[in-house]
Amino acid sequence: MPRRLLAVATRLFAEKGFDRTSVQEIVDAAGVTKGAMYHYFDSKDDLLAEIYARVLRLQTTRLEEIAAGPGTVVERVRRAASDVVVTTIANLDDASISFRSLHQLSAAKQREVRAGRRRYHELFRSLVTRGQDEGVFTDRVPADIVVDFYFGSVHHLSTWYHPEGALSPRQIGDHYADLLLTALRTD
Repeated sequence: MPRRLLAVATRLFAEKGFDRTSVQEIVDAAGVTKGAMYHYFDSKDDLLAEIYARVLRLQTTRLEEIAAGPGTVVERVRRAASDVVVTTIANLDDASISFRSLHQLSAAKQREVRAGRRRYHELFRSLVTRGQDEGVFTDRVPADIVVDFYFGSVHHLSTWYHPEGALSPRQIGDHYADLLLTALRTD
């Protein structure tokens, strides 16, 4: 039932917007009662926070595996940079809803979401910093700015990506990774 509620909420939030979707519409479309929804989620805010959190959990798990996995730091940054693009595109409605609507969450929920995102960015940044420390990446630009700039571009995927486009998600991810690695080159 929580998955069904999340799927319905995701669809409705994507179609109508978070603020224009009522709890009643969600439960009607999911074929459950409000009581059943409130058994799993305390509020509509909780649904929105979980939509974001489930993508972030997936991406964090994958980044942890990449960071701890084999290969040079350059290879791992390439895989991580491409992966976040591919997984964002695979969950584009979730990402779009989250970035459009996170400001509508309660302050406490916003802090939770930001803390999870910060942990992800810190792990990604640690890979960039490692490459800078090893001398394979330039340190002309601080790692914090590199990571913020990169993720800013990833967050905008939902504004222009279309599944019917000429490039596959993997190709787009590889192009993004190439751009990042080109910017980090030492020469």
